Amino acid sequence: MSHELPSLDHSVDVSEWLRRLADVAVTAVHPDSLVADLLPDPPPGRTVVVGAGKAAASMAAALERAWQMRCPEAPLSGLVVTRYGHGEPCSVIEVLEASHPMPDDLGEKAARRMLDAVAELGEEDRVIALISGGGSALMTLPAEGITLADKQAINRGLLRCGAPISQMNTVRRHLSAIKGGRLAAAAHPAQVVTWLISDIPGDVATQIASGPTLPDRSTPADALAVLERYAIDVPAHVRQHLERDHSAPSPDDEAFERDDSVTLARAHDALEAARITVEEAGVTVRVLGDDLEGEARELGRTQARMALEARDEIASPLLILSGGETSVTVIGDGRGGRNVEYLLGLFEALQGAEGIHALAIDTDGIDGSEDNAGALFSPDDWTRAKEQGLDPAAYLSRNDAYTFFQALDRLIVTGPTRTNVNDFRAILVLPRTP
Repeated sequence: MSHELPSLDHSVDVSEWLRRLADVAVTAVHPDSLVADLLPDPPPGRTVVVGAGKAAASMAAALERAWQMRCPEAPLSGLVVTRYGHGEPCSVIEVLEASHPMPDDLGEKAARRMLDAVAELGEEDRVIALISGGGSALMTLPAEGITLADKQAINRGLLRCGAPISQMNTVRRHLSAIKGGRLAAAAHPAQVVTWLISDIPGDVATQIASGPTLPDRSTPADALAVLERYAIDVPAHVRQHLERDHSAPSPDDEAFERDDSVTLARAHDALEAARITVEEAGVTVRVLGDDLEGEARELGRTQARMALEARDEIASPLLILSGGETSVTVIGDGRGGRNVEYLLGLFEALQGAEGIHALAIDTDGIDGSEDNAGALFSPDDWTRAKEQGLDPAAYLSRNDAYTFFQALDRLIVTGPTRTNVNDFRAILVLPRTP
């Protein structure tokens, strides 16, 4: 697919233009174009691959292809776990699938097998860990005394309360037997090299998939504070675990002295690829940041005001880009994800304002737990919605943005992209018609 975008004139289909731009952003952060140049020389011993996340299978496949070209005689083995439907064929690295965002027993079994795979390695061996967003749910191994059902219930509460991903992962890390550097500690004395695709605002490496190979300095008390802040129901034995647990390895532990990590892709890279492509098409770009968080609908309303103000000031087209990961506080029983909720908040605030078009997708191809990546709209969709009796406020009140955009035939369905740097949002503002 060509990465060129046509100049914006009256002959251009703006919705298609935005769709092509989203393809540019996603392609820029796909493992196929990222892995080959990073491959280290084989160690004297074995190389074992482990990994978890929505991009884990595509990272493994790209690693295998590079390995077969550079060092086909060197031993390579391992396993990764990804979300159902996000797998990709591999020859020697086993690809497992499990549930996301709600963990299941297959994710637990995958985590146990990864610990077993690295447990007997020596100093001459190397572990390559392929970690991407989604790995927290997919690599679920409860700490001793905690059950999978406990983790599922707490995870459900965190997903519904609107907590930022960093706080959610703090809890997950301290209820786990594999996260928070515990996987790397189990692999010692083998060297662990971690390749990351970041879905975390701010790209804090230890937060990606809750850091199975990268320890951090948060504490169980921090996790308990998050649960208390959002009034998450915590069984007594889980609370006792967080009050007493000291199992997380310290970042200063000698087990990590030889380890290394590199971030392959992040939201900034997707936005930068989009920016360059758009500017080559002659359109001015304003990047708001790659780490925007907060309530999805409120961010949509804030950016609607920004777009309206910009429209009154510009003489040529302007594209407003942003990334990050918003939250949705679930108050209704509708269908949706954070990107369509953001977009519906934006749509409601704009009320069909002339010249403002928008798109929002999750770069993994799945918005929340639905089958769409996100959605888009044009000004004339406001009139279409009124003609169909679709009230944006009513749909927002029950978190039903999916159904709203489905009725307008404006959902974007891509299927799994097999990468994940979180949200990609684009608002195209055209100057007022004289």
